[in-house]
Amino acid sequence: MWLKSPVWEFTLKKPVAVPAIVVAAWMALSAQTIRVDVSHATNHFIPNRTLGAGVDRIPVEAIDKDLVPDVLNKVFEAGWQPVTYRQNTELAVEAWHWNPQGTWSDPSGKGYFTGSATPADPIRYSYGYPLPHRGDTRNDGTDTSGFSRLTDGDLTTYWKSNPYLTQRFTGESDSLHPQWVVIDLTQVQPVDGIRLNWQGPYATHYVVQYWTGTEEPMHYPTHGVWQTFPQGEVTDGKGGIEILRLNSTPMPVRFLRIWMTESSNTCDSHGSADPRNCLGYAINEIYIGTITADGDFHDIARHTADQEQTATYVSSIDPWHEPSDVGSKRSAQVGFDIFYTSGVTRGLPAMIPVAVLYDTPENAAAEIAYLKARNYPISYVEMGEEADGQFTLPEDYAALYLQAASAIHRVDPNLKLGGPSFTGENKDIETWPDASGKASWTGRFVDYLRQHNRLNDLAFFSFEHYPYDPCRVPWGSLYDEPDLVSHIMQVWREDGLPANVPMFITESNLSSAASETYMDIFAGLWLADYIGSFLNAGGAGVYYFHYLPLLMEHGCNNSEGTFGLFTVGPGYKIEQPLSQFFTSQLINLEWVQPVAGEHQVYSAKSDVEDGASHALVTAYALKRPDGQWSLMIVNRDQQNTHKVRISFENQSAGTESFFAGPVDIATFGSGQYQWHAAKTRFIPHAEFPGELPSIAYFPGNADPDGPIAHSKENVGKDTPFELSAASVTVIRGKVTNR
Repeated sequence: MWLKSPVWEFTLKKPVAVPAIVVAAWMALSAQTIRVDVSHATNHFIPNRTLGAGVDRIPVEAIDKDLVPDVLNKVFEAGWQPVTYRQNTELAVEAWHWNPQGTWSDPSGKGYFTGSATPADPIRYSYGYPLPHRGDTRNDGTDTSGFSRLTDGDLTTYWKSNPYLTQRFTGESDSLHPQWVVIDLTQVQPVDGIRLNWQGPYATHYVVQYWTGTEEPMHYPTHGVWQTFPQGEVTDGKGGIEILRLNSTPMPVRFLRIWMTESSNTCDSHGSADPRNCLGYAINEIYIGTITADGDFHDIARHTADQEQTATYVSSIDPWHEPSDVGSKRSAQVGFDIFYTSGVTRGLPAMIPVAVLYDTPENAAAEIAYLKARNYPISYVEMGEEADGQFTLPEDYAALYLQAASAIHRVDPNLKLGGPSFTGENKDIETWPDASGKASWTGRFVDYLRQHNRLNDLAFFSFEHYPYDPCRVPWGSLYDEPDLVSHIMQVWREDGLPANVPMFITESNLSSAASETYMDIFAGLWLADYIGSFLNAGGAGVYYFHYLPLLMEHGCNNSEGTFGLFTVGPGYKIEQPLSQFFTSQLINLEWVQPVAGEHQVYSAKSDVEDGASHALVTAYALKRPDGQWSLMIVNRDQQNTHKVRISFENQSAGTESFFAGPVDIATFGSGQYQWHAAKTRFIPHAEFPGELPSIAYFPGNADPDGPIAHSKENVGKDTPFELSAASVTVIRGKVTNR
């Protein structure tokens, strides 16, 4: 017989004494095994309900040139099936006119907009309207654009909180939904005074506080305490211009918070015809500084209508606006009619969003009524977008969620609603602790629904997954992905998410910022690990992002990048498929059976490590509807090929099985794909307006650029399967215990 290894080969024709070192080497080699635990399935899913992709707000030109048969057919080759419609306007603090046709609450043509539920001309594009009463300088969605009206230097503008968070709409005391403003002075400054120019509804009860933590309070809410200034409590506010001496002497302060719990319910500049104009809180301008002995106020805040202003953050924003507030029309949300009729949904029910944070329940209900009137199929309704990234308190989001849910269920009581579409985080999302000390955002959100006997309105729990920090993605971070996604799912359960509420990742990719890493083989390996580990951890639905071809964009370290499956040139012409395109094919067309049948997921583990307890090889096992076993195996070793045996084990029953007979093998790795980065040159000063400091004079490209390598082999119990360096391999076939 023949004994083979990567380094030696010999023939045994008669019994010989085999040296101990040879025996040890052979045993070490044969110890590289993938073991599939077949004692119980960890999950089950149906591909055309589970493995999908997302469509975001994109350039109008992309809508026109992507949603056509030739392009969509190329996109469909990746194999993703259901689509989630991403709702981007909430990230930009905008009201969404999902239907350009509709009615305004004020007969003069402004106020609160409700789209028409009556079908008329097909909707091709829909737009966002930046809110004129914005109080955020920036948040996790608008970190480089727009400005707050609280420090813009214009006394004709003002911030106003969301009236739907007042007792008239929540049925609860306003003190249970306190509204707040945080001011960031950028650095520690001496402060003993504040001047508030109130507008319309002002606070009659409020406190002014300072932050004691060494970390900033918006992203590290448990790393400090909000302490009320010695003279910072007001119980009989009068509105107008209020100057408060907060302390007898200046104190070193960077962050301040105004915490408002009772309103005057007087009306703002829009008048009393609509009661919403008279609810909540409104401030024209905020001044921070010192008060000298002569009573003069000395302001240290910067008042400009741009991102350089003294930054403010707010609890909520009134969705009041008018037609002139419309943003750029160069980008748009895809109109619902072209979305459903272009073919991008493949005729499958789609996950549809409604705006919650910066819109009204009436507009959400009208949107659903329109889709029902068109007979467009809806799988789920996602409520709002990234409430945590808008720094919304969980009780406030929950109150808005329930108001929208009630309105939607009056249209269709059977629709499945969910949220909160968290930003991509790897750890529990925390907020400022409540009176009982609880800081878990998810825990408090679930508590609110349960306390109001409305937990049944949460049909699914959604979050995004962007596991890596932008511009910091070393190769070794591949080892982290399986634990990252399974850990955060466990965190949500430990926070109190009921076991019967399914989890959906409704948007995902490597990082929140594009880079050339997205085009490298790294991204393909990551995608396989991510999808496999999410399903193995019990996930119910996952959506790749971004589905449609988009132009290359400015990425990390001035590199080009894309969130998509292809490089795209002028005119949205697809140039090359990228690594995630080929891995998508492996997942959707090789690993799973692309039919509407149930797949069972089983846990699998390899013993191939790097010497530092990192698994170099990961594996994900399926039992398909056609009776075949299918393993997706990721070799995360950049340089080395590995040979593994595959064993299907049921330890409780004492049985062991193996692939036997013909198997199909599909491989995609560094042998099939290599990305070559763009060549760039540095320029100290822009040669043309808006030019970047580093420009590409030769674009990046992939060579080789696929395709997936396919082969068939006849195998048995002791067959070693070769995994090429930096690769994803799918092995599919029948299993026997003989």
